[in-house]
Amino acid sequence: MLGTEFIKERVARALQLSKSDETQITFQAHDQALTRFANNIIHQNVSESNGTLTITAILGRRTGSASTNDLSDEGLSKAGERALNHARNRKEDPHFPGLPEAQSIQPIQAFDDETANCDPSVRAEAVGLICNQAMAKNLTAYGAYSTATAEVAVANSKGVMAYHSGTRASLQTTIAGDNGSSMAEDSNWRLSQLDPAAIGQEAVEKAIKAQNPCPIEPGIYEVVLGPYAVMDIVENLSWTGMGARSVQEGGSWMIGRMGMEVMNPLISIWDDGCDLAGAPLPFDFEGVPRRKVSIVDHGIVRSPVYDRYTAAKDGVETTGHASPPDMLWMGGPMALHLFMGTGDSSLEEMIRSTGKGLHINRFWYTRTVHPRDCVTTGMTRDGVWMIDDGQLAYPVKDLRFTQSYVDALANVIAVGGNRRLRISEMGSVVCVPPLKIGIFNFTGVTA
Repeated sequence: MLGTEFIKERVARALQLSKSDETQITFQAHDQALTRFANNIIHQNVSESNGTLTITAILGRRTGSASTNDLSDEGLSKAGERALNHARNRKEDPHFPGLPEAQSIQPIQAFDDETANCDPSVRAEAVGLICNQAMAKNLTAYGAYSTATAEVAVANSKGVMAYHSGTRASLQTTIAGDNGSSMAEDSNWRLSQLDPAAIGQEAVEKAIKAQNPCPIEPGIYEVVLGPYAVMDIVENLSWTGMGARSVQEGGSWMIGRMGMEVMNPLISIWDDGCDLAGAPLPFDFEGVPRRKVSIVDHGIVRSPVYDRYTAAKDGVETTGHASPPDMLWMGGPMALHLFMGTGDSSLEEMIRSTGKGLHINRFWYTRTVHPRDCVTTGMTRDGVWMIDDGQLAYPVKDLRFTQSYVDALANVIAVGGNRRLRISEMGSVVCVPPLKIGIFNFTGVTA
């Protein structure tokens, strides 16, 4: 941890050293540690500390950026010169809205001392527990347990000065037998909220049921998706169209659907960077307060998320969703704190109510082939089971699919009452329940 005083002093110094008309500074620092395990033993324990400061120099309507982790005055001056040279060599952008004025940002406490001070022995003990659970059933455990602190600061020459620190812990394990595997994971910004024994037990129990899968014919099936599969649906919907830039450029699945009920009314999806149920960050990377944005409200497609650039084009206010500098290649504003509303069903009830169908643990290696409908291709992994007369009858070999995720959510039958949280290494959040979907298109089988 570099701490708020040091970071704010270095950010202010970078502003002072800048020779551009206007300047924006973003700073991201982390201390993260990772314990990896495979074949029922820990094989790697690593840690990293780094801080990256990005200077955006503005000359009229021209902008240029440069990054450095040399926080000395000399390092900041050199980065500022590089940013200034980049700006000089760019054409003016008539749509550039200028930098934001300072706004009041409500601080959020999402820093956990236990997580920040987690000793490697704590992670090792949790990993040992999972490995012992696997070995007791003649299975093999793989996975990773990470803990981290993160600090973010944004400042500009118009008076913005925002700082936030947070923590995160994530545990994922894959349990494999001779002919079948399964996985489980969980995340939280509080270490005490992770239950390694429960995560291990979940993966072990599913791995036992996944052994010796049978081949089946591809086709259209009713499916019960675990939360890990639903995470993929929500994340792909985000990457392919929840940002205003993709709407403006004509590539979003939201185009032609806003204000329309195109998903089942049971489905609500929103972005909320201030929700303590996720991993909060109360401002975006322009130093603007984050607003909660309803993206799908009871099946009705509502609005994408905006940064200042895209908001100015549409004549609206930014929602506080400017992307971090290292993610600008993704294309404009991003929904990084996604939640799906819960229903009143349990996973077990969804299975019991299914006459014939498939229960799927997660999707893997998914890619968008038609963003306007979020048509996605990929495959199942780590557990597929045939449901027959409300029971898990037998495990099934992995299947390939090509399916519009928009259409999939239109055909939702039931929504689970409990959610599972994933916090990525970059701090993005997805928190979703399991789903039962009436129509899902499987196009092939795996080798």
